[in-house]
Amino acid sequence: MKYILPWSIVLFLISCMISCKVAEPDNATLLPEVLNKPVEKRTISLNSGEDSSWILYYGVQDEHAPRTPWDLKKSGFSRIPAKVPGNVEIDLQQAGLIKDPMIGDRVYDLRRYETCQWWYHRSFTKPDVPEHHRIELSLDGIDCIADIWLNDMKIARVENMFVEHHYDITDLLREKNQLYICIHSTVLEARKYMRSNFGVRYDALAEAVSIRKAPHMFGWDILPRLVSAGLWRNVSLEIIPPSYWKSVYWVTKDVDVRNRKANLYVDWEFSTDRLHIDDLTLQIELTREGRVAYENSVKVYTTVSREQIWELEDVDFWWSKGFGDPALYEATLKLLDSDGKVLCENRQDIGIRKVELIRSEVNTPEDPGEFVFTINGEKIFIKGTNWVALDALHSRDQQHVEAAVDMLVDLNCNMIRLWGGNVYECDEFYDLCDRHGIMVWQDFTMGCTTYPQSEEFAEKVRMEAEKAILRLRNHPSIVLWAGNNENDVSLTWGGDQSHLDPNTDIISRQVLPKAVRKYDPKTPYLPSSPFISSAVFKLNNRIDTDASPEMHLWGPRGYYKAPFYTKNRAKFVSEIGYHGCPHRSSLEKMMDTDFVYPWSEDLAWNEQWQAKATITHPSSTTNRQRNNLMINQVKSVFGNVPRDLDLFIAASQIVQAEAMKYFIEFWRMNKFHRNGILWWNLRDGWPVISDAVVDYFGNKKLAYHYIKKVQKDVCVMIGDEGLVEDAPGPGHPVVVVNDTRETVSGSLTIREADSGRLVFSKPFQVEKNGKSIEGYLPKPGQTTLWIIEWEINEEVHSNHYLAYEPVISLEQYMKWRQIILKD
Repeated sequence: MKYILPWSIVLFLISCMISCKVAEPDNATLLPEVLNKPVEKRTISLNSGEDSSWILYYGVQDEHAPRTPWDLKKSGFSRIPAKVPGNVEIDLQQAGLIKDPMIGDRVYDLRRYETCQWWYHRSFTKPDVPEHHRIELSLDGIDCIADIWLNDMKIARVENMFVEHHYDITDLLREKNQLYICIHSTVLEARKYMRSNFGVRYDALAEAVSIRKAPHMFGWDILPRLVSAGLWRNVSLEIIPPSYWKSVYWVTKDVDVRNRKANLYVDWEFSTDRLHIDDLTLQIELTREGRVAYENSVKVYTTVSREQIWELEDVDFWWSKGFGDPALYEATLKLLDSDGKVLCENRQDIGIRKVELIRSEVNTPEDPGEFVFTINGEKIFIKGTNWVALDALHSRDQQHVEAAVDMLVDLNCNMIRLWGGNVYECDEFYDLCDRHGIMVWQDFTMGCTTYPQSEEFAEKVRMEAEKAILRLRNHPSIVLWAGNNENDVSLTWGGDQSHLDPNTDIISRQVLPKAVRKYDPKTPYLPSSPFISSAVFKLNNRIDTDASPEMHLWGPRGYYKAPFYTKNRAKFVSEIGYHGCPHRSSLEKMMDTDFVYPWSEDLAWNEQWQAKATITHPSSTTNRQRNNLMINQVKSVFGNVPRDLDLFIAASQIVQAEAMKYFIEFWRMNKFHRNGILWWNLRDGWPVISDAVVDYFGNKKLAYHYIKKVQKDVCVMIGDEGLVEDAPGPGHPVVVVNDTRETVSGSLTIREADSGRLVFSKPFQVEKNGKSIEGYLPKPGQTTLWIIEWEINEEVHSNHYLAYEPVISLEQYMKWRQIILKD
């Protein structure tokens, strides 16, 4: 029997066939990524705003999950409004589908979303652009593995959270355009890879290594497991002119500080649609505060070259905090045609400075090593901190940047280490560091394990590193690229593999140093922190963490004056910290009311305190003893643990404050036998219980105020007998440290806190960038608090020293605390 289909069904089937053809990945038109991003462009935002709306679709990523926008429309996926930049958890909470994950242990509820697929959708109108201009789709941050669809065509797949992605979509645009971005489940994508047996596998570290996503998001000891997804940075259209700068790279070759002279060069490269360029002129100008420091015009006969600037005079150099003004110049490059029309222009702030990291491969008693930074030939003692994720939901990072940098300035930090478990920060952060003279140690974003050695993974890291370097390299604050955080030493952890040489790692020993050499050869590179060099490994054919000049000092985290801290050989410590309980007001924000009090009768922690420890999963055993660090540390000083919560908070913060103060003073008093300390850490990126001196809500623990006192450029401190180089004793040495380029004179007094009795007084003078031993105090024979005051140029500063042998009275110390903080 012959059956004729109705015409409506025929049309429907044809449309389905067309849609299916577009949906096939093999037939997708994948655009090449634009790797040489124009230095200058006009931007049209596609972020959420009054004139635009994003929709978020989501559902389980099983065999029925949509593969195309056409499938999505038929899928039955849930639909909610979305915010861009944003994270899916923020949208779910805004829609009333989840409770605030920052409270209690609710973050565990997010695990059910880890196997979801997420589709972002919005429409936009084709912008009007001048003739010969191109239009690029710019995605500054996609978390993390995503397919990008434009007008029913798959144009790209991205697999990296950390860096921007650009695609020329000029020829694909219609008057009305539909943009879909499908973000796949990170956890399910990670399961496609087989983990090697080389490296750490405990908890979530093994799961994370093949995915280019912030490592902390799989769970860390300072942040919860929160495997998010989202368009976490800006989405925009960029209008690219026919002539534009592909690359501009400024380098300070030589400096003559005494005579205020410097030699510079600028590498430049432009792209143009012009066949003939001999009528073009390059115009270069350096200005500072309205004064023209240099200007020159040269004829152009190639699209890539280097312009030398010899004997620049009357130079204002860029200095790190304390050593001088972090002077910035506005550097301008213009490309002009024969009529004087500007075809393209690049403006950026640069600093004229030369940085060097002087380091040795090994540090032993027989062969003492070195690890010291210099700026413009001057040794700089480093006093700074570590910068971790500003927020576990990274779309909120930027709202915290300014306040966090303000704290760095307030604490007089001259360096910040951007820890490898995080992301690369936004431009505003580096601009602020440039402006304030805060040096930036930038880890590449890997940490605490070994990473795949395949060519595929190496290529992912290479592209990521080159993009990060190209974006950040002109910032004068960038003084170091480091390959990772603790990957070398992680081989000594659980299931000891310390007999394996970390120098075989192709990522940190080949891929990353090649990228730095290729695009930022002026800046030092460190393969890992701490770095286990071949020389260190060959000492015993094993990893010996004590033989590296730069170390992380964690260890037992008991009494803060224990030999672990005072007898180590480190020339530089880039991680060292101590737990401190947050304020009650913060605990009340981060926990349900019934869980704010932490313990049962046997001091066992309740589940919400454990979740804030942070435990990756309720079934995980990792970090379950982490809160006990506070108990052990309180016991080491006060002998017992107060059961009253407010007293416990006070005791915990006191011990943290004294410990952090002691670590900084110990390193500073041994300047330049030791060359710097980067303490852990400034602030929390989530409501947790940790080593940070500022919690997520911005409340400063006692340690913050103590650190502020002991990080002043000129500081008077009292040391322990036998622990200060060049101070043989007997007694407690009185040490003055001067971290400036000027000789400093002043006067100091030391009094007993209880009686006010004067025990030491004298004028002092300390050479520039030096230290002096001003005398010794005899051991008091009983627990005593000494109050130190010093005056320089009619400005009075204060510090204190607690002379004691454990244990001491918490009640007595809390009385002293008022005296310590009076100024």
